[in-house]
Amino acid sequence: MLDEKTVENIVAEVLREIRSLQAVSDKPAVPAAPCPECEMPKCKSAERAVPPPFAAPPCHSAAGSLPDADRLQDPASPESKARILLDSPVDRDALIRMKSSTTARIGVGAAGPRLKTRTLLTLRADHAAARDSVFTDADQAVIDRLGLFTVQTKCRDKNEFLTRPDLGRQFDSEALSMIREKCAAKPDVQIFAADGLSSTAVNANLANILPVLTEGLRGRGLRVGTPFFVRFGRVASMDAVSELLGAKVTCVLLGERPGLATAESMSAYIAYEATVGMPEARRTVVSNIHRAGIAAVEAGAYICDVIGAILEARASGVALQKP
Repeated sequence: MLDEKTVENIVAEVLREIRSLQAVSDKPAVPAAPCPECEMPKCKSAERAVPPPFAAPPCHSAAGSLPDADRLQDPASPESKARILLDSPVDRDALIRMKSSTTARIGVGAAGPRLKTRTLLTLRADHAAARDSVFTDADQAVIDRLGLFTVQTKCRDKNEFLTRPDLGRQFDSEALSMIREKCAAKPDVQIFAADGLSSTAVNANLANILPVLTEGLRGRGLRVGTPFFVRFGRVASMDAVSELLGAKVTCVLLGERPGLATAESMSAYIAYEATVGMPEARRTVVSNIHRAGIAAVEAGAYICDVIGAILEARASGVALQKP
């Protein structure tokens, strides 16, 4: 433990440093001479004989200051993520090609043993987007624009939806009555959307995939049921819908659990004559529907082909793959 005399000496030294810094900062400013290398005025912190604690570094380097557009760029934007952060890549062109084909964080470099500031900011921004996609609700304007009515599972709120997956697979009698009243019975294909674990995925993809899917199926001469939206819905909510309406094929377009690569990923889960309690192996899934994966419009056309194959084989999931 420090004795009283040592503490007094420490306090006196700190006070002397504070007084010296104040004396320097009170001196009249001297006109800044231009930097000989970049012809820009030197920043004030570079003029001081003793920089204050935690002073910012000079505002520019010998190479010149960064343009405003670069400093203010969103760290989570595709343009920012495409930047090469390695100081001296061996094959820059090869690295650019690699980064264009994956969302993995490659070519980010390091600052000593730590991540670079830009990489850290991007990670934090992506994590925030992932959290938002889980905890926010789907945009009602998107649902209304598509003319979808909404029902809710037995989950009363978002917290219960996250902690009770079983309730996200079930509907109460009021929701079942609404579905029965507003949807056609015994359709060839029943489609509905659900928020799942990413409302952001619904907002980003539903308006593009649903029209392509419904029109594509009708163009094949199939009877498509009335689409709707399920709030707090899990994958297996499709089983209850299938049993209720007697659909041959049921397809749910659902927001997937977000990651740090994207918070916009949607999947289509499809099953032939789905029943409550059936094994997961009976489901066929088309995943990675987002702008950096399978584009929503392209996915809609592909799902039409998958549903056609399911109807022809009268099977889905693992059984669909059997010769």
